[in-house]
Amino acid sequence: MPAPKRNVSQWYLIQCKARQDERAELNLKNQNFTCYRPVHTVERLRHGKRVRIEESLFPGYMFIHLSYISDNWYSIRSTRGVLRLVGFDHQPTTVAPEIIHAIKTRSEGLPIKPILQPGDRVRIVKGPFNELEAIFTRQDGMERAVLLLNLLHRQQHMKVPLHAIEPMERLTRTG
Repeated sequence: MPAPKRNVSQWYLIQCKARQDERAELNLKNQNFTCYRPVHTVERLRHGKRVRIEESLFPGYMFIHLSYISDNWYSIRSTRGVLRLVGFDHQPTTVAPEIIHAIKTRSEGLPIKPILQPGDRVRIVKGPFNELEAIFTRQDGMERAVLLLNLLHRQQHMKVPLHAIEPMERLTRTG
């Protein structure tokens, strides 16, 4: 990898402390650094309701645009939420602007990632069927789910509140 050009601003990669991407981004922006943390919208269950939140596309990492000469690199290392600048041989490694552009272009059109999709395995965590596993088939309104449950050697469809289930690992789907 060629050495960074000393008079040109370039993109670099920052590794953040665990689950502190947003904090690091805010603190760096407060110091007038140009940062880019790609995010995507996902659904989560909070208190039995579906909510949409933004999560980092690359958890634990973000990009920063710096001038090799004029920017204060030392303040980056001591910024809350930042772990280190990613590099090799004690030199920060540059990220090509084409890569940043490609990430921005592709992340704009990302669909919202739903918390549950038909075919996902779930565990019932409340109610008379506590600790049983089932298959999520569909959403029924904003606060209920329809599950496929194997009871008495028969598959039964049942409606349960969203707060009564939690997702397990996704089944592998083909197609």
